This record gives sequence, C-alpha cells and structure tokens, in this order.
Amino acid sequence: MTFADISTVLPELVLALFAMGALMFGVYIGKDKVASLIAWATAGLFLALALWIGLGGEGERAAFGGLFVDDPFARFSKVTILSSASAVLIIGQDYMVRRDLLRFEYPVLMVLSVIGMMVMVSASDLMSLYMALELQSLALYVLASVQRDSVKSTEAGLKYFVLGALSSGLLLYGASLVYGFAGTTQFEGILLTLGNGAPLGLLFGLVFMLAGLAFKVSAAPFHMWTPDVYEGSPTPVTAFFATAPKVAAICLLARLVHDAFGGIPEDWSQVLAALSILSMFLGAVAAIGQRDIKRMMAYSSIAHMGFALMGLASGTAEGVTAMLVYMVIYVTMNIGAFAFILSMGRDGRPVTDIASLNMLSKAEPLKSLAVLVLMFSLAGVPPMVGFFGKFYVLKAAVDAGMTWLALAGAVASVIGAFYYLRIVFFMYFGKESEGLESRMAPAQWMIMVAVCVIMVSGIVNLFGIPSMASIVAEALVR
Repeated sequence: MTFADISTVLPELVLALFAMGALMFGVYIGKDKVASLIAWATAGLFLALALWIGLGGEGERAAFGGLFVDDPFARFSKVTILSSASAVLIIGQDYMVRRDLLRFEYPVLMVLSVIGMMVMVSASDLMSLYMALELQSLALYVLASVQRDSVKSTEAGLKYFVLGALSSGLLLYGASLVYGFAGTTQFEGILLTLGNGAPLGLLFGLVFMLAGLAFKVSAAPFHMWTPDVYEGSPTPVTAFFATAPKVAAICLLARLVHDAFGGIPEDWSQVLAALSILSMFLGAVAAIGQRDIKRMMAYSSIAHMGFALMGLASGTAEGVTAMLVYMVIYVTMNIGAFAFILSMGRDGRPVTDIASLNMLSKAEPLKSLAVLVLMFSLAGVPPMVGFFGKFYVLKAAVDAGMTWLALAGAVASVIGAFYYLRIVFFMYFGKESEGLESRMAPAQWMIMVAVCVIMVSGIVNLFGIPSMASIVAEALVR
C-alpha cells in the first residue's frame, strides 16, 4: 500500500472512518438521542464528497495492484450515488422522527452501503467487485428490516437476504468459471484472453455473473424480491432502494461488460436485450393491477431498469451515454415522487393506498400539480425530462441496429403510461373519499419543488448532463 493508493481511495476511506466514528459516538453518547444529528451530518458529508469528487478528480488512476480504478466513469457514478443518498436521507428525516423509527444505526448502515456502492463502480477485479457488492448488500439487508416491531419489515429483510444470497451464489459461481478459463481475476487480463475467442466455459461464467447482477438491478426474471421489499420496508428505506443501489448496480454491470468482456459485445448484448424486454413489459403490465403506491413504484423501477438496460445492450459508447443520462433522470424523478409518498398519512399513520389520492387536488392543489408533473415525467410524456431519458436509450438502440428492441420499448412505455396517468386521474377526477393528511416537512417541499422545476426546465439542455455522460462513456468504452 502506497500513498498514491490511499489518495485514490480517500473518499471511501473518509466515509469508512466517519461510519466507525458515528457508531462509537452513537453508542457512548446516548444512542438514539443523537440519531438526528448523525443523519444530518451524514447527508452533509455525502454532499461534500459529491462536490469533492465532481470538482477535484481528473484522469485515470489505479490502486492496490489494479483492484480499484478511479476514472471519469467511476467519478460520475459516485457523484450520482452520493447526491441521491443525501437527498433520500434529507426527505426521510421527518418521516422517521414522527414515527419513532430514527435510530442512530440507520445513517451508519446507509454510509456502509454507500461505501460498497462506491467501490462497486470502481472495481476492476472480480474480487473487489464481489467484496464491494457484499458490503452493500449486507447493509441493505439490515436496512430493509430496520423497523423491528413490524412483521412486514422483518419479512422484507428476510426475503431480501435469502434471495440476495442466491444471487450472490450465482455471481460467485460465474466469477469462478471466468477465473478458471481466463486465469486471472483482473478485468484487463480477462479482456486480453478474449483475443483468441471466448471459451464456452467463460461464456457460461459471464451469463451467471449477468444473472447475479440482474438481481441487484431488479431486472426480470430476477425481480421477485422487489415488490415485497419495497412494500415492507419503511418508506425512506424504499426510497433509498429505488435510487442509489440501482445506479451502483447498473454502473457496475456497464464496467464489467465493457472493461472485462468488451471484446465480445455480440455475446452479452443479446442477454441484456432479453433482460431489457422482460423487465419493460413485466414492470409495465404488473404495475397496472397494483393498489399500493409503493408496490406500484417497485414495478415501475423494474420497467425503468429495462429501459436503462436497453441503452447498455446496444454495446456502444452512445448506449453507455444514454444509460447514464437515463439513470440520472430516473433517480431525480424517484426522489421527487418519494418526497410526496413520504408525506401521505392519516391519523398519524402512513398511508400508501392509491385510492386515498382521490380528489386530492381540491384539498392540495399545488401538491397535486407537483405530483402531476412527476407522474408525467415518469411516464415519459413530452416535454418533461423523463421523455428525453427514454428518447436517448431508444435512439441508442436504433443506432446500434436494434430497432426491434426500440419498438418493444416504445410499446412498453405506452402500456406503462396507464398506471402513472391513473394517479393523476384519481387526484383530479376520482370519487370523493376520506382525505389524506398530507403533511410535508420544509425539506420535503423544497426537494419536491426543485425536482418538478428540473423536470420542466431541463428540456433546454438537460443541464449539460448528456455532454458530461458522453465524455464519461468514451473513457469507459475504448
């Protein structure tokens, strides 16, 4: 270990030291009395690190003998992960405090999972990939069941743990096959072995690894954990599941297929295309019958991951650009949507029934307008920013000669628009019913309004994100 190695992993090291310090502080100072302070400090640190990484890094550096790489792609991914994690912590504070769920372990576990995510997008070796993935997953298992007196929360954590163990087994078996046939665990070395063609065993290993990572992005048919975990977890935890881990998993998938298997895109692109189609249609169709808004958002995330995988399936730098743009827009939309979902309640209890939104526009016209903008953007209705996210991935697929995949995506998008527009219908034209006590904390209001402004004003140039994503993609796809 050298000073250069330390400086390369300094953001992750800072977070690890903060997590240990916060844990000791919480234990010795008074546990849950300081939970709110630790949570706000964590959110602030996430934002500070996002600015540090976004403004301070340049070029490409490797550390620990090639186990870890710091390049533009990793930095772009980390800024997105840290920013979304900070926003989720901020919007979830009021919810956790009002329902006496805020424990000092909550932000500490979030920090540990974010460390895992940051190492995931910088992994350049199968061993660092697996260790980072497990660090993220172990923290998320506990976060899912953080509401200890709730049977649903405990069930969510247990289901996620059992199915997560299965996916980790698939990933590890695939990694062992790849190592056996390539003779190395480093991505660069695996790429060099493909010069003489890919052995059949190595292709089997690739397929197993893709299946394991498909679980992490909740892509069909490896989505079975998503609806139950989204519904059973406390809503702030659900918001976290729907944002940062998705970015980390799909960016890890992009790095794996391009850095390690970039020589055989024709082999892995067809697997990703199949996952994309299954996810888009299953998410779009299954969400129609949902009556719980958190379960609906779970199927929504499955469909959105299908669109992100479409960009990745094209196998080009343009496809990676489209995927990155899509993920930034997707995360932003979800933060705004969950800021509203967190405010849904009645008689001091959280409410997630979609029917409870009936005629919300009469009692809360401004809030209903904000939700309308968010739902239109999630559905991909122009001129909202969500439309441009889908446009980018569809264009990438067409330019890569996968017009059939783009047509399937367009059909799935039309089907999926139904359940988003149904929420708008309930708010403005539904039957009179018992109203919501939609109490929003100032931070939730500010973030939801900011997201709505972004959804409308971003049509000008998407705040320069496509040009940044293009530079990042070119650095990954050589």
